This record gives sequence, C-alpha cells and structure tokens, in this order.
Amino acid sequence: MTQMTFGPAFTEEGILFRLWAPLHESVSLTIEGADPRQMQAVGGGWHHYTVADASVGTRYRFALPDGLEIPDPASRFQPQDVHGPSEVVDLSFCRWKTSDWTGRPWEEMVIYEMHIGCFTPEGTFKAAIERLDHLQALGVTALQIMPLSEFPGRYSWGYDGVLPYAPDSSYGRPEDFMALVDAAHQRGISVFLDVVYNHFGPDGNYIPSYAPLFTDHHKTPWGNGINYDGDGSEMIREFIIENAIYWITEFRLDGFRFDAVHAIKDDSAEHLLHALARRVRDAAGDRHVHLIVENEENDSDLLTRGENGEVKLFTAQWNDDVHHVLHITATGETFGYYADYAGDAGKLGRALAEGFVFQGEHMPYRGANRGRPSGHLPPTAFISFIQNHDQIGNRALGDRVLASSPADVVKAVAAIYLLAPEIPMLFMGEEWGAREPFPFFCDFDEDLNEKVRKGRREELSRLPGFDADDLLDPTAPSTFAAAKLDWSKLASSEVLDFYRTLLDLRHRRIVPLLKGAGTGNAVYRSAGSALAVDWTLAQNRRLHLHANVGAEVAPPVSQRDDGETIFRLGGSDGGNLSPWTVMWSIGEV
Repeated sequence: MTQMTFGPAFTEEGILFRLWAPLHESVSLTIEGADPRQMQAVGGGWHHYTVADASVGTRYRFALPDGLEIPDPASRFQPQDVHGPSEVVDLSFCRWKTSDWTGRPWEEMVIYEMHIGCFTPEGTFKAAIERLDHLQALGVTALQIMPLSEFPGRYSWGYDGVLPYAPDSSYGRPEDFMALVDAAHQRGISVFLDVVYNHFGPDGNYIPSYAPLFTDHHKTPWGNGINYDGDGSEMIREFIIENAIYWITEFRLDGFRFDAVHAIKDDSAEHLLHALARRVRDAAGDRHVHLIVENEENDSDLLTRGENGEVKLFTAQWNDDVHHVLHITATGETFGYYADYAGDAGKLGRALAEGFVFQGEHMPYRGANRGRPSGHLPPTAFISFIQNHDQIGNRALGDRVLASSPADVVKAVAAIYLLAPEIPMLFMGEEWGAREPFPFFCDFDEDLNEKVRKGRREELSRLPGFDADDLLDPTAPSTFAAAKLDWSKLASSEVLDFYRTLLDLRHRRIVPLLKGAGTGNAVYRSAGSALAVDWTLAQNRRLHLHANVGAEVAPPVSQRDDGETIFRLGGSDGGNLSPWTVMWSIGEV
C-alpha cells in the first residue's frame, strides 16, 4: 500500500491518511470514536495526517470545510456502503497458496462471465469458490467477473460503482476476494475483472465536491466526461491507472475487461487507454496479463499487433458482431440493430474470418459508418459469445431467448463459436441451458429508482420488438432474486455434456494451433444458409468449418478435401447439407 499514491499507507510512525482535495485549503480527518483532526496541506492539493495508534480495522472519514463527511475515494473496504466510513485493511497478510502463479497464455482462454451476486444463492466470494471445481471440469480457464467496485444499495450490475478500490461489501471482504482469486489459480483458472473507467455512478460519488473529476469539454451518455485531459487531470489519470495496477499487484488478477472504452474521451498526447495498458503491463512484469476492451466503435487500432504478432496495447475485443449474427441464426429476431446483420450466412462468415462485420461500411441502424478494417488481425484478437450480460439484460424481460431455441439450433451455434479460433466466452449457466433471466437491476433511493424505471422504459421503447409495458421493475428485490442461478437444474442438463465435449476438443485440437497462427489468413464462402470458413493456423495446419445454419436442406459451398474430421453435427442429405449441420476438420495447408 505504501507504493500507492492514494489511500492509507502504513509507515513506521503509524498510518498515513491521504486525500487529494485541490478545491479546498483545509480538510479534517475523523476517526470513529475520536475528535476531528486538522490535516496538513502538503502542496499540490494534498492533505496528510499520520495517526500513530490507528490500525487495521480503523474506520475513518474525511470532513470538508462545509461539514460534509466523505469516505476515502481510494477506500479499500466500505463495511457500511458508499456513504459510510472507510476501513483500513492490510492485504499484505494474505498468504498465497499460488505464489508462483504466472498466468496462462491467451490462446488457452475459455472465458466464463459471472456476476458474483447471482452466481450462487449466497451471492458471495466464498460461495463462488465452492463452484470452481465445476468450472474446471467444464474446461473454463478464465473467470470474467462483472464490476465489483463499491456501489450503492443491496444489489447492482456493478456499473454504477463509485469507490473503485473497494470490492463491494455485499459480496464479502477484500480478503474473501483474494481467496477466490487464489482458489481459481489453484485450479489453473485465470481471473479477469470488469472495470468501469468511463463514468461514476450517480449515488455516493463525492469526488466532484473536492476535486476536478469531470470536464464539460467532453460528453458521454452519463453526462460530462471524466477529466482525463484538462486542468488537474494528472491526478485523475493517476487515480485510475493506479487502480488498475492495484488490482493486478495486490489481488494478483490476470487482466481486465474495460467497459465501453469508446466513451473514454481524452485529447492528451498519450490517451489514457494507451498509458493504462503500458503501465499495467509494466507492473505485471513477466506474468501473463490480458487486456480486453468493449468498444462500440469497433476501433481495430486498439488491437494492433507487432511484427512478431505480439500485443501492443489490448489483447482482444468483445465481438458483438459474432453474437448478433449467431443470435439471428438461432432466433430469427431481426428487429432493432439485429436487422443490419440479417440476410445470409455471409455476415457470419465475415465475422468468423475477419472479426467485424462492419469495417467502415454504413450501418443503417446507426445512420453512420461503423468500424475499421479488422481482417489483418489474428482470430484471437476477438472474443465471441452467444450470451452475455448486455445482450440478455437489455431485453425487457431479461430473458435468455437462445436457451428457449430448439436443441439442434442451440447445439449448432454453440459448436460454431466454441470451436472457432476466436476466444470463446460463456455467460454463467449457459453451459447447462439455464433459463433464469438476467434483467438489469439496481438499488438506489426512491428518487433515483424512479428515474431508472423511467429511463429503462424510454430506452427499450426505442427498440422494435420490445414492449416497455412488460418491463420488469429494475429496482425490485424480486428482479434481482430472479437472476440467481438455480444450481439444482445442473444434474438434469443434457446440454452440459455437450459443452464439456466441445471444450475438451477445443483444448486438445484447436488451442495448440493458435499460438503463432499469424494474421489475415482466413477466407470464407457462403450461399444462402450454407457457409465454409478456412483458417490457416500454426504448424502448417488449416482449420475448416463447413455448416448449414438454416432450417432447410442446403447445397454445400465447399467441395475441397477437408482433411481429418474432428467434429460433426448433422450431416448430408443426398449430397446436400442437412439443417443445422456443423462440421469441423483439420488438414494440411
């Protein structure tokens, strides 16, 4: 902790409490059970005070000149939620059972997105540990945990966090999260954390009352942008970058998923995203650390590779385009933005072979061009999925519509994305066909709750196919409770064995061909619902997909010798492809 600029630091004289509050000349420190103490202004907007008799467990606040009491913006633990006191913790006491863990190479990743509060009935870090053996047996090699930063209320998706250094107290203590990371590493499972650096939540964010957190030079969907390039931005940038380094070094995380990076506005000479990626990798040293972006603009420049294929900035991007075409394939839904991905299997072929469907072309739903060329990137620069929190939660009922599709359809789309060279990501419960919804939920005061209800109704009403009158109340406890996985259904699942078989095959036959596979070497062909994709991978091997992603018999689009068949679902019907046929093979280049 002493190496961090923000938050309490242990010194020989006691615990040093620090607050950067450049908007005030004086700040007081309030320790529970003691009188306020005037902090010392030490220059640059910083206020310090060392308490000799403070210790682990000490609870404290800062008091501004107008009497407002605030938590530490770099609080490591908030036992009484966002408006309560901060608590001093010492994470150096953690005795790692996996102190020699250095992570796993990116090509080995099979990611599992999870929400701690809904993953188990208890909704805690400790309870999640008890389910790790299931994930290991499934073939998962990485957890991607939805945001943990302390948020207001009893439940939240996590994207309204306001204290980014503190794991939310509803899930347990920081030490419990460390235990979860350690237990995952014992099973060979990496741990990524979803972090939000594009905005702060609307309740409990006190930073603007004492520091220039926001700027009106940039606008985001949440209001003024975070001040990454104006007056006072140096410390704002440091606060965020050190937060990422804190998770990597103190909690030994293996990487991040950065939420909506297109909304991080910065005109500095070095964009925050570039500085963050550089410094996180430096802090990680020789460990495998992987950085994932969500980017609505499909800016492939963030995924740049070096001459030898090494990652320059970010490892991969969530590829919504793959989701959209597979979703349409499985469900037939073509409303809203899905309409731009409908038509034939060619869009699926392009997404699998080149990454983005829209690589600078006009996208009618947006009314503008979208994306940049991506075909020059390796397939591992993209993360594919058929479920995630957004695509489920941004439906009026938060329903997993894909889980209700016919079994042959579900198997076909799963066989495509789980065996393709892109990095696959499952959403919790998908592997056994969970039907529990994952609607948006949050817990603010009544005024904010009503604004959320109204905002969700307005948002969904703009999407054809959604009836806002059917919208679940996102603030109701029952909405949160409905999203919890029902593990009792695991034993009766026929889908689970299918997923295990596919992931076992992936690890044995696909993963060895991904390292050093090169870039820009995939081609696709399509006609109607028939599709063929070829990837030139490592070891002079060619991976071939031949599929019919439709409900009618279709003539094949590939007549070449496909080499060794490693997977077959469906088959031929008089020389044509039967409905929902998926065939994978490996041959020589």
